[in-house]
Amino acid sequence: MVAHLNASRDGTRLSAGRFRGDDTLAVMTDASRASITTLYQQVATDLGRRIVDGEFAVGSPLPAEHRLAEHYGVARETVRSALASLERRGTLVPRHGKGWIVQSALQTQSFHELRSFGQWAESRGLVPGGHVVAQERGRASVHEARMLDIAPGSEVLRVTRLRSLDGRAVMLERSSYAPWVIPTVESLPAELPSVVRAMEQAGITMVFGRHRIDAVSASSEDARLLGVRRSSGLLRVQRETYSRDGRTIEHGEDRYLPGTVTFEVDSSAETAAVRRTIS
Repeated sequence: MVAHLNASRDGTRLSAGRFRGDDTLAVMTDASRASITTLYQQVATDLGRRIVDGEFAVGSPLPAEHRLAEHYGVARETVRSALASLERRGTLVPRHGKGWIVQSALQTQSFHELRSFGQWAESRGLVPGGHVVAQERGRASVHEARMLDIAPGSEVLRVTRLRSLDGRAVMLERSSYAPWVIPTVESLPAELPSVVRAMEQAGITMVFGRHRIDAVSASSEDARLLGVRRSSGLLRVQRETYSRDGRTIEHGEDRYLPGTVTFEVDSSAETAAVRRTIS
């Protein structure tokens, strides 16, 4: 099936049939987004998704540029730009005489979507999982109080969740919730793919987040729940999330297994964007 580009008054539609089966991609843009989401980025997004789906295995070559151009119904220069974009992400590597080789299965997400692990995973065709392994009320420590903007000793709810992708445990999520959201969080089921979506359905919308990323060694509990050796290296993301009216919702810490998720930073003179990728 050959992809084609249809132009209309309202914008542009790229419909791309995949090399396997009858699955299709439909990406819609309009005039207000044209400068952000370009055609080559749409091609790169679809190729990245197909790599993660396993259509092109790590170590294998992609079809030739002219075949990809024919498949997507675009110019070869557009395909080259898409392949170069995937090379910058670490997904592809050029090999003389062999073309473009799949180096790693990576997908990206814009920084404003980092608030939702579950919704990000679903947008990439992955099946997110979340299981509460511990939940209890307690008194806020000095650190929790400062992060949640509450008085020390105020009641907080501490929740530990084991998060997974396609059934594989990839991250341990620990959250301390502010007093005003405790009843809502306690009403959530123990098995939940997207906490953010469930909170929004309950009327609590997370509109802003602050993230700090570093590396830590796995604690005994980390090792037991994630199935790694104690002191193994983990990627840590510390975060605070806020509601529309500026109230702090939670202070959290996510610990990712190595080789599962990567964060990218794209910067320019005008802006900087952080992306989460899956490897």
